[in-house]
Amino acid sequence: MLKSKKVTIPIIVLSIIMIVISSMILKNKEQEYQKIVNESIAEIVGKIKEEYPNVKEEEIIKILNESNEGKSEGQKVLQKYGINIKENPAIEAMENQEQEIMIINVVSIGVSVILLLIIVNIYYHSRNKKIQEIIKYIEAINNKNYDLKIAENTEEDLSNFRNELYKIAVMLKEQASQSINDKKALQTSLEDISHQLKTPLTSISIMLDNIRENPNMDEHTRQEFIYEISRQINWINWLVISLLKLSKLDSNTAVFVQKEIKVEDLINNVVKNLAIPIDIKQQNVIVNGSSDVMFVGDYNWQLEALTNIVKNCIEHTAENKNVYINWEENNFYTKIAIKDEGVGIDKKDVKHIFERFYKGKNSSENSVGIGLALAKSIIEKDNGYVICISELGKGTTFKVVLPIIKDSL
Repeated sequence: MLKSKKVTIPIIVLSIIMIVISSMILKNKEQEYQKIVNESIAEIVGKIKEEYPNVKEEEIIKILNESNEGKSEGQKVLQKYGINIKENPAIEAMENQEQEIMIINVVSIGVSVILLLIIVNIYYHSRNKKIQEIIKYIEAINNKNYDLKIAENTEEDLSNFRNELYKIAVMLKEQASQSINDKKALQTSLEDISHQLKTPLTSISIMLDNIRENPNMDEHTRQEFIYEISRQINWINWLVISLLKLSKLDSNTAVFVQKEIKVEDLINNVVKNLAIPIDIKQQNVIVNGSSDVMFVGDYNWQLEALTNIVKNCIEHTAENKNVYINWEENNFYTKIAIKDEGVGIDKKDVKHIFERFYKGKNSSENSVGIGLALAKSIIEKDNGYVICISELGKGTTFKVVLPIIKDSL
């Protein structure tokens, strides 16, 4: 397009110059023609008055004002008095001027038409070339080839259209890439889920076979098998429910009801939910924070998130140890810190701690790697964020930051 502009603009400028020059020449010739006509008329009138003083001026004016239909009659009258128009040099000069003006007009029109045709041809050739390029772009996109490049950027309609087409191609490329990544992530998740379900299902199957094949099994052993089967079924149920919750969060179908939440009430309910594992390990959960501290969020979802985080700390803290929960607020947000006295997390594992199904070096035997991922998704969907700070031998701290509500709300 830039090349065609380089050709078209000089041609347009040249055409304008030709038209201006032609107009100036025509104007000049017209002035010369008018001058000759006036001088010829003056000469004719002067000769008539000089040679024939008896001729009335009215008759002379009448002859001069005769139309083209009376031209021959006028010539006869002038010849009657000794004036031959055809032999008059002035008249010959006027006729020559007329011919010159006619030639100039014809040449100017011809040159203008030729230049116009050249411009139109260049324009349509360039436009057709662009249309063919756009067609190729569309065909490439249909063939899922999104690696299109725009070599130029002009303000013309077709160029703007091509730029928009390029933007669409970039967007489709990103979506295609995201779709591939999503498929890989889904495949990995399905493999992880299959792995997580395989072990308890195999265990359940073996225990059921033992019960069925040993009708004389002692009651104590039978009850142990039944208890373990029940535990495994509950674990599978928890896993399925957690996966369904993650699915809702991923698809943005989870409903979050925003309201004021008292942190103290929320933490108390989290501790109640984990009373049994806390009691089994004889741990102490030490809470500290003002009863007035609040934040904005969905109570049930936040209860789920914080329960998963505290549960993780309990699992990685030894018996007779402490788990600390502190909270505070400022003018912008509420911060909840959950700290354990566990062995800590290896530095290379910390950055993966919130990934689904990720199990670090110090993960417990029954760890699935989904609780923290679910907690992070919930907190972020509820306009907050969570970070993990850990050091081997010194324990782990989770910091949850949530938006605060003001009196104006």
